[in-house]
Amino acid sequence: MLIPSTIRKLTGATLLLAGISHAEFQPQAAQTLLDAGVRELLFTKRFTLDANHVYTEYVNSKWKPGGNIFVLNLETGNERELVPSLAGGVFNRFDLSFDAKKVVFDYKKSNGEGYRIYEVNIDGSGLKQLTFPEPNEQELIEKYSSKGYHHGTDDLHPCCLPDGGIVFATTRCQYSILCNSSDVFTTKNLYRMDGDGNHMRALSNSSVSEASPVVMPDGRILYHRWEYVDKAAGNLKCLWAMKPDGSASVEIYGNTISHPETMIYPRPVPGAENKIAMLGTTHWGPNNAMGTVIVVDTSKNIRSTEAMEFVTKDVNALGHAGFYFKDENGKWFMDKTGTLGRLFKDPYPLSEKLFIVSHKPKGLKWNEPAGYDLSLLNENGADTLLYRDPAISCWHPFPLMPRKKPPVPGSDLSESEHATCVVTDVYEGMEQVEPGTIKHLRIMEQVPRPWAARNTWFKSDRDGMAHTALGHGILGLKVQHGIVPVEADGSAHFTVPSERNIYFQALDKNYMAIQTERTYVNYMPGETRSCVGCHELPNSAPAHRGKVQALTRAPSTPQPQPGEETAQKVFDYPRQIQPIWDAHCIECHGNIDPKAELNLTGNPAGTYSVSYNNLVRRPKGRPGLLGSRELLNENVGSAGIEYLPPYSSGSPTSLLLAIHANGRFKLRDPDQAALARRQAMRHRGVALSDEEFIRIANWIDANGQFHPSYWGRKNAKFAEHPNYRPEVTLADAVSRSVPPSIATNEANN
Repeated sequence: MLIPSTIRKLTGATLLLAGISHAEFQPQAAQTLLDAGVRELLFTKRFTLDANHVYTEYVNSKWKPGGNIFVLNLETGNERELVPSLAGGVFNRFDLSFDAKKVVFDYKKSNGEGYRIYEVNIDGSGLKQLTFPEPNEQELIEKYSSKGYHHGTDDLHPCCLPDGGIVFATTRCQYSILCNSSDVFTTKNLYRMDGDGNHMRALSNSSVSEASPVVMPDGRILYHRWEYVDKAAGNLKCLWAMKPDGSASVEIYGNTISHPETMIYPRPVPGAENKIAMLGTTHWGPNNAMGTVIVVDTSKNIRSTEAMEFVTKDVNALGHAGFYFKDENGKWFMDKTGTLGRLFKDPYPLSEKLFIVSHKPKGLKWNEPAGYDLSLLNENGADTLLYRDPAISCWHPFPLMPRKKPPVPGSDLSESEHATCVVTDVYEGMEQVEPGTIKHLRIMEQVPRPWAARNTWFKSDRDGMAHTALGHGILGLKVQHGIVPVEADGSAHFTVPSERNIYFQALDKNYMAIQTERTYVNYMPGETRSCVGCHELPNSAPAHRGKVQALTRAPSTPQPQPGEETAQKVFDYPRQIQPIWDAHCIECHGNIDPKAELNLTGNPAGTYSVSYNNLVRRPKGRPGLLGSRELLNENVGSAGIEYLPPYSSGSPTSLLLAIHANGRFKLRDPDQAALARRQAMRHRGVALSDEEFIRIANWIDANGQFHPSYWGRKNAKFAEHPNYRPEVTLADAVSRSVPPSIATNEANN
């Protein structure tokens, strides 16, 4: 490793530096950059992080201090260490101010502390720490620390904004990754602050992690976002953008694309409008965001793989774990060690034909401490070594030169607790749905899981991957904010809660979800935004150009569904659904010799109940009762994120509802419809009220959630505990802290 606080000249292909290491610098490759107008290069030296997931570099990488931020002069071969006073820690990522006078970076000074953000002048002067531990940081560590992880807060991936502020990813939201069984993996949301570190605030409220923000030429923030709403947990990590105030968040690419599972480190390609370079990689197994270099053309269909052009065609991400390489015969194979092929990180595009990358050559393991060099990459994927330090890896190459400052997008936010939405034509993108069919939109929310929901007893109180089981295959808590009307022309105009993860369901006259939006938007306070319809693309336009009926009136306030007292509700199977079975079903489907071997009693069974387990886990070879796809499983590693057409899931496909429809609707599948008719004859003495029918449909469309919140003890073994399956309000369910009554019960028992 190079000696700190010195300047060295690398004039040959290989030089011995102070008797410590051989640093290899290639003047010919440097000349390529000089010809492109790059005179100096910023980069980071650190030992290779070896976390086991794409997003856990700050959680479970081994503590391997060393390295710094360096400046490499491409004309002379001189290099200098930028912040020698911080030797002994770990430098992760940085950004350069638009005038190239300052560097902001994240840095971890000891194994027992979190990453914090600093700034320094490009000459090494003016070092200043911008973020600090939370006031209760030590309390957080004491409450939530786990083996190998200090578990306070971390601030990472800083990015300079054109308005002088800084956007960064941070765990200050204090949310947990929904699908992690041990609940030590934490969520990073995007925050922003002033350039001096003041006025910190959240830009999003996502349930799972966001990362690697950069500024687009139009001034918006481009970033990596992971999500799953009624989708598989592992393979929906795509590209989004938002304004610097957090408003106008929108998909940029990949919301229904399974592979690569992870799209990260995006950067706009200079001189190539609509093109973005990114890294494609898998989720884990092991993998700390190393992968293949891809260019995406967002002028094409942003939900199609045809928009991707692989620069490094011999590397891919074709599964949930490991690395995928192509052999000389064109066959793909998986290698968890990463030894059998090249790997890349941090692609920086200078043009469509030239990239600077961090690169691991074939023959070294993926986590080789000093295995990554700085290389040039052409449009055909050929790599050329630029610089290598055999003692430590090199990362994050960045031209040290001024950049044109993008414009600052306008902001119309306010102190309101709501945002306003306009849907021009809900039928746009749903050609299978006859106009006039959709009567309402249902406003749903996916609620992040706060650290405060962690349970010391979770190992015996969970199901599958989630430490707090909400329902079969459900990882993220759902709550509801009511319904709003859809006009005859398909338009709607209404308010939604701000700073929440909101998504919609399009409902028919029976309040059944014809279509569910399987993603969410973080609406900001006072924001007004519109969409064309369902499944729209960014360049979509409404078919009609006449007056939008919903805009002729004030925005609707969400209202209750029939039979409900309030618009807002939680989903509580034992209290809302089981009473319907008790009233209509258990006479035949009880504990003793139940008909069709279907016991619908509410007896507790494990984390759920007898009836729930029987409804969601039907024996093989028998038709499912809740829908053609049963429930949409979030609790799987990958797949299951493809676009689903209207009427293809949820209540419109439920055999159970069709049996008791009494003319309200018919199944579209002929065989299922015939079965429903036969079963309806056998159940002709059972008559559900409209309110009961709606309640069951609503529950199925909420993906069959069992428990109403993250709080309380759920397994039947805790039946005598005062916090066993507590009744909660919506305010309790969305709270970031333990509701007082539950906290008191835990303290006293």
